[in-house]
Amino acid sequence: MDTPKDGKTPNLSAEEQHDVDKNQPPRAAVLHEIIRTQGDQELERSIAALWWSALAAGLTMGLSLMAMGLLNSRLPDGEHFKVIASFGYCAGFLAVILARQQLFTENTLTAVLPVMTKPTLNNFGRLLRLWVVVLGGNLCGTLLVAYVMLNLPIFDTKTDVAFLEIGRKVMENHASQMFAKGIVSGWMIATMVWMIPSMESAKMWIIILITYLMALGDFTHIVVGSAEVSYLVFAGELPWKDFWLVFAGPTLAGNIIGGSCIFALISHAQIRSESGPPKKSPDQVADSSKRKDE
Repeated sequence: MDTPKDGKTPNLSAEEQHDVDKNQPPRAAVLHEIIRTQGDQELERSIAALWWSALAAGLTMGLSLMAMGLLNSRLPDGEHFKVIASFGYCAGFLAVILARQQLFTENTLTAVLPVMTKPTLNNFGRLLRLWVVVLGGNLCGTLLVAYVMLNLPIFDTKTDVAFLEIGRKVMENHASQMFAKGIVSGWMIATMVWMIPSMESAKMWIIILITYLMALGDFTHIVVGSAEVSYLVFAGELPWKDFWLVFAGPTLAGNIIGGSCIFALISHAQIRSESGPPKKSPDQVADSSKRKDE
């Protein structure tokens, strides 16, 4: 039997070929445009809308600290049980992303793509406004939830000790480690944001996979980590100076570089290098051929 010159399976009807084309995963350019459009919508939101959503996200991210503390306090000691307790890290991310609240590290990709597509002073200004408002709201929320978890009689002593141990684990890193690990977590969150539009039905599992790996690797994240480390500050174990200079500053810089300067820039460069006239669908090809025959 002769092999078709184009390498396609022979004897497929037009309808079958259409089904093949329809079931192909979206091209990178399609994912780029979906995320760019989402980012443009975020840049258009009012300061008040961004602030309240970001504050809610900061409060919600306290679920990660709460879940890890509860699991650690109720599981036996041992490294293999820490692997199970790390699943608690996913809780805050699941709640924030599924509720569509404003999380700063998501915006290091979504809000950056419109600026890379159209790098004007106005777009840079809109990006800076969004980053400042969202980061401020996230940090206010995490600091508030850490303070409440420490000072209200909510948890037993064993759980309180587990919260302290989590914060101490973060602060075992020096500033350069905070920065390097922050780059990795920023890149991982950006990867998660890029994957979700192509697999909406598996969104929950994508979030769990990426954030669980972040927990296992002890990668630093500015929002979750601010709840963990500020708990130490409110407990009197850490000065605010170390919170800002050792943890927050290096981690924030790493998250931005990992999400914006590495992932977003490379993804945008990929799309620019592949740019060209869009491919016609089978229906458009058929219509074009019909018009020529006429």
